[in-house]
Amino acid sequence: MRKYLLALDQGTTSSRAIIFDLQGRLVKKVSKEIRQIYPRPGWVEHDAEEIWSSQLEVARQAIREAGFDSRDIAAIGITNQRETVVIWDKETGRPLYNAIVWQCRRTASLCEELQQSPLAGEIKAKTGLIIDAYFSGPKIKWLMDNVPVIKERAKAGKVLCGTIDSWLLWQLTGGRVHATDYSNASRTMLFNIHKLKWDEDLLGQMDVPLSILPEARPSCGYFGTTDSSLFGVPIPITAIAGDQQAALFGQCCFTPGMVKNTYGTGCFILMNTGTEVPVSSRGLLTTIAWGIDNEVYYALEGSVFIAGAAVQWLRDELGLITSAEETEEYALKVQDTNGVYIVPAFVGLGAPYWDMYARGTICGLTRGANKYHLVRAALEAIAYQTKAVLDTMVADTGIDLKGMRVDGGATRNNFLMQFQSDLIQIPVDRPEVNETTALGAAFLAGLGAGVYSGLEEIREKWQVERTFKPQMSPERAASLYKNWEKAVEKAKNWA
Repeated sequence: MRKYLLALDQGTTSSRAIIFDLQGRLVKKVSKEIRQIYPRPGWVEHDAEEIWSSQLEVARQAIREAGFDSRDIAAIGITNQRETVVIWDKETGRPLYNAIVWQCRRTASLCEELQQSPLAGEIKAKTGLIIDAYFSGPKIKWLMDNVPVIKERAKAGKVLCGTIDSWLLWQLTGGRVHATDYSNASRTMLFNIHKLKWDEDLLGQMDVPLSILPEARPSCGYFGTTDSSLFGVPIPITAIAGDQQAALFGQCCFTPGMVKNTYGTGCFILMNTGTEVPVSSRGLLTTIAWGIDNEVYYALEGSVFIAGAAVQWLRDELGLITSAEETEEYALKVQDTNGVYIVPAFVGLGAPYWDMYARGTICGLTRGANKYHLVRAALEAIAYQTKAVLDTMVADTGIDLKGMRVDGGATRNNFLMQFQSDLIQIPVDRPEVNETTALGAAFLAGLGAGVYSGLEEIREKWQVERTFKPQMSPERAASLYKNWEKAVEKAKNWA
């Protein structure tokens, strides 16, 4: 009996390999940072070859340092930064351009053109997404239009394109499998989430050849095996899911109405809506949560572009702190923010505002404002943005939230978690295993490999570490949030 599951968690800032036992306990974690490339203001790229080499390196290291034989790994699950696009040569396996990262804003003007096109309404109806530079389709069009070798090779049928999961899968299988899963496909702005296939009208609108795209499959199931040269023996790959959908699964949010929030570079809040396709009239995205067997689950999603990145800004650009851990100590040195609000719209505002031209703003400054107030305001901004999304989810679905499950680096900050609970006036559950994105990939892989009998067996393995309950009065919370909304108005439509 193979005793372990390996999650390959390829994120925006690092490639990680995490081994779990079959009880969902973390056994070994290895991480390696990847370079961030900024060719122009607002442009963000990654070296796709570095992504692959770093992911392979940490996977091998994790198995070696855990003292296992590769035969001990029952299955591999892949989870990845979504929307980031790679185009590579089918014959050589070499990328034809850097990966264009989800944060990149180079396609903002193209998205404006799409918003004026006859297909604008169809895009929302078919894909569940709003038109924004965030998504993959416009990035692929930009590559086809601006990198001559790509268009030439594509016409000759010698180009493949995909999100990071497809790139890793192709490399892991020695170039034998070009596929993705429904959750990643649903983030491209090219995939019909009702018919579960690439949409020919949208492909035509963006001049993307169907031939270069991966086959879209359920998130849980057999994708192939690793090439024997990589780990000594072939290991089954039985799950793929975008990072936020994997986190929803890792938090065991299997019941419609359950919500999770991942606090990372940004915040990503997802609500499971079951097999019903939710429609938001207030700026949230409809996305595929996962496909298991013949059943597809959907989710409402709100994306906050800047969360943990605001703490990095305090450290790296302003020099107010030397480490993220200091923010909790600093925030507790003052009773409040002294009326200061920070809107960290460094790359525009995500849900529910969707303003590509908003920019970061500090409001309410007086002579008495000090660095502790600024640090606290930056932390509180993360909670305010989360509340904006949750309020929108409640308005769209009519579901009253009973609680929220949280994960990601910032959840270690007890001040932030308590303020979050105070602001939204519901309990916030922090799990025993904080690596829920990787855990979700591992759980899905175990399900796909037949290690687990079903969702109930997986649900029993989820454990809460601490629950934060509201301590602030509803009136005080509402007053603070009202001022936040005023600050957001000042940040909008700046650039």
